[in-house]
Amino acid sequence: MKRYELTKEQWERIKSLLPPEEMGKRGRPRKDNPIMLNGMLWIVRSGAQWRELPETYGPWQSIYAQFAKWGDDGTLEVVFHTLSTDADMENLNMDSTCVRVHESANGEEKTADKAVGRTKSGWNTRLHAVVDGLGNPLEFRISAGNGHDSVHAVELPQKVRIGRSAVPPDRAYGARTIREYISAHRASYVIPPQSNVSDPWPVDWHLYKERHLVKCFSQKIKWFRRIATRYDKPDASLLAFVYFAAIAILLL
Repeated sequence: MKRYELTKEQWERIKSLLPPEEMGKRGRPRKDNPIMLNGMLWIVRSGAQWRELPETYGPWQSIYAQFAKWGDDGTLEVVFHTLSTDADMENLNMDSTCVRVHESANGEEKTADKAVGRTKSGWNTRLHAVVDGLGNPLEFRISAGNGHDSVHAVELPQKVRIGRSAVPPDRAYGARTIREYISAHRASYVIPPQSNVSDPWPVDWHLYKERHLVKCFSQKIKWFRRIATRYDKPDASLLAFVYFAAIAILLL
């Protein structure tokens, strides 16, 4: 199970970002943070059910409860953003990838209030990501799988300072509102125009090749089986797994 566990060096990088282990309360003390993290990492990498967690990590109920707590109180998101502060902002790229929705995450419940939509391949959730010039993740958003990328293109980078960055997404992001938003923030867009555009704009095709970085990240995060397939009904649970997987990627 070593391939599912953090190394000592990786643990040293994030141990100060997690809540203290001793909370001063009565009762049986919980497992150490390193053991808890390794148990969570086993789940997100393997895609298994929480009940299948090996006993070496302790009771699965305790690991699940701690994961849910860190997701709800924003701990995982804070750790992720702290690790991504030293980003290469020369180039920023955005794209989305589809996450297949398992029947256990959809069922017979209404999907209007969830980021789930029906596509040709079935029920899907779309994971949007912004990566820096090195291909490291900066921000995420999820939406229904039958939505269009351009709908969330302006919402996604609002938490990312894109000033003076080159932004080379694909043609799906070529709407006027997106290009005006990028220009208004003193960044430059490198978006190929659609074939039916009456007044096409010039494109730096050499710089446009940099968008392969976001494609590589989309493939990398799918190594985590809990991201490749959505098993969780709440959107918040899926985002918690996304932040946890992104933390593991940034620690590599």
